[in-house]
Amino acid sequence: MLVSDLAAIFEMPKSTVCTVLKNKEVIKASDVAKGVKTLISKSSKFIEEVEKLLLVWINEKQLVGNPISEGIICEKARYADLKKDVPGSSADSDEFKASRRWFENFKKRTGIPSVIMHGEAASLKVDAAANFVKKFSEFVNTEGYVAQQVFNCDETGLSWKKMPRRTYITQEEKSLPGYKPMKDRLTLLLCGNASGDCKIKPLLVYHSENPRVFKKNNVMKSKLNVMWRANMKAWVTRQFFTEWIHEEFAPSVKAYLEENNLPLKALLVMDNAPAHPPGLEEDLVGEYSFIKVMFLPPQYHSSHPAHGPASYLKLQKTVHQGYFPEML
Repeated sequence: MLVSDLAAIFEMPKSTVCTVLKNKEVIKASDVAKGVKTLISKSSKFIEEVEKLLLVWINEKQLVGNPISEGIICEKARYADLKKDVPGSSADSDEFKASRRWFENFKKRTGIPSVIMHGEAASLKVDAAANFVKKFSEFVNTEGYVAQQVFNCDETGLSWKKMPRRTYITQEEKSLPGYKPMKDRLTLLLCGNASGDCKIKPLLVYHSENPRVFKKNNVMKSKLNVMWRANMKAWVTRQFFTEWIHEEFAPSVKAYLEENNLPLKALLVMDNAPAHPPGLEEDLVGEYSFIKVMFLPPQYHSSHPAHGPASYLKLQKTVHQGYFPEML
């Protein structure tokens, strides 16, 4: 193939393609660690072997959920039990210091990012999720539910005034003045069915019943696309959730099923957050008795109701993939 064709296919300059082709033997002979995406320069055999073992160790720590920092990784790279398995000269071993510069280059070569750990996700019980998927599948098959009849609701927090913490500046500037972070937040309760064609009117909980902008513009909350509720902490309470079920969820689901000529039965899947009444199904009597409720397996919750979705995200994905993959 022509160099110009290769440059067009891989979207890179022709000079880069020429450099790669010129050094193809060196590149092919390089024995780099699995996961390395960028070959900056030819490292010593000793460093290459250390990085291979280091990536294996990082993967092991990641699987068990142990946090590792830059200092821990550098210390492990310098540690004797890692070096003793590396074939190489003692001179290379003594010269290798696992410095900050080495770590930055190691990150570039391997593409390992720094992420924030979420404590609730770590407490998720995989066995409980697998058992629930089996139980959920058997129940849906036995009762004859289809994707349009299965609904899922969950809360999430939204810091709607929060600004990005990072920004780009010109080369002439050395820094940029900061600002006081805005912590104004609200909580949203969202709900939809597994087929994705029915989205229930959300519940929005704010700390103000009548914000100033509402008064200034004569906003009618009943005309909003959300069900507006308020308390001091902007949390979804059991009272708010029950009102949303009776005023929005149940009537909307009934109208949707009748409009689409579906059997009048529905299943609501949700977590056992404090705001979700355990006896909700018993309250749905009369014209809404067709709605059944199923709770996800109990997990550890923080004191804040809006923090619940983080711990259930993986479990909900497991449920959807196990029975309704089209919901993802």
